[in-house]
Amino acid sequence: MPEEIDRQAIIDGEHLRLLSIGYMISAGFAGFFACFGLLYVFIGIIMSFAFAHAPAAASHADQPPPAFVGWIFAGIGFVMFLFAAGVAVARFWAGRCVKRRKSRTYCMVIAAIGCLEFPYGTALGILSLMVLGRESVVKLFNAQPGP
Repeated sequence: MPEEIDRQAIIDGEHLRLLSIGYMISAGFAGFFACFGLLYVFIGIIMSFAFAHAPAAASHADQPPPAFVGWIFAGIGFVMFLFAAGVAVARFWAGRCVKRRKSRTYCMVIAAIGCLEFPYGTALGILSLMVLGRESVVKLFNAQPGP
């Protein structure tokens, strides 16, 4: 019986280590794709300055759009950046929590939200929910560390 408990502890430790690595990789990809939001911000700023300094045409049909269109484009890009950066930070923190065996509920919520991102997030989320739902893993997260 004790060797079965030791075997399960080794398996749980390895699975949690792999989940932590998976969340760190996922956070890195999310952080990389957050930079595309900054690209939209840059394009929007360039558009707004180009529209503001464009020469006026003789007829109304040939006029460029107003300058605020570029600022709207930049604002949408900034919101995209903030959202993607928030997702990256949440995944990074979930990876740290799994590594430290803390905040199991937070990790499960991030895993459930990650299931919406097909295919990598779905696989990581389902595997996370399976591992974090084990009774032996629940005991690992509930154990109080010694001084």
